[in-house]
Amino acid sequence: MPGTGGNGSVTRSTLRQQIADALRDEVLAGRLQAGREFTVKEIAEQYGVSATPVREALVDLAAQGLLEADQHRGFRVHEYSVADYRNIVEARGLVTDGIFQVLATDRAGHRDPDDPRVLAAVVGVRRRAEEAERAATAGDLTVLIGYDLRFWRELGALFGNPYLADFLHRLRVQSWVCAVQYLRRLDDLRGHLWARHTDLVDALMQRDLPTARQIIAAHDADSVALIERLAAG
Repeated sequence: MPGTGGNGSVTRSTLRQQIADALRDEVLAGRLQAGREFTVKEIAEQYGVSATPVREALVDLAAQGLLEADQHRGFRVHEYSVADYRNIVEARGLVTDGIFQVLATDRAGHRDPDDPRVLAAVVGVRRRAEEAERAATAGDLTVLIGYDLRFWRELGALFGNPYLADFLHRLRVQSWVCAVQYLRRLDDLRGHLWARHTDLVDALMQRDLPTARQIIAAHDADSVALIERLAAG
């Protein structure tokens, strides 16, 4: 029977994740806007797949706070308020600071700057930081979101605490989903998007936590102020 064997289970699980990733990207790109309603059947027909992996993907996205489930109408893209954004940013800041603290105490004991694996990871994170900065400077929101999420994922992995890194990724996705509905009101985003990724990497590699915290605090304050201004019209 389909989905009961090893290969079938893996295929369905992979399809489920692919659909979830695709829909998440649609939301982040603003093509599925806040409040948009749709059904499992609609999405299944759009992607040319069966209803089962689509339903599972939508349930996953609802659990992540990106969608709302309605047993009679299907699913709806969650509408975040400005107050939601403030709370998400506050939570994001606390988790980020927790990651910084792990680096400070080095409980994992494997971040020796002379370790080739650490050096390779730092090079990868810095490359992602540079790509994110270029997108931010150019005002390319869609490209920035992709690189920014990868940057924070890799930065979190470098610190060796996958639980904090996963939680931070979820919060950053939610904050982007909330922010894009406001940011896309601007015709030109140049000068409005955060572009201090490499400064943060430099501070963390030097274990300069006061500077790292200052960078993030300024980023969070500026982000909230921008969204509040855009929401006010």
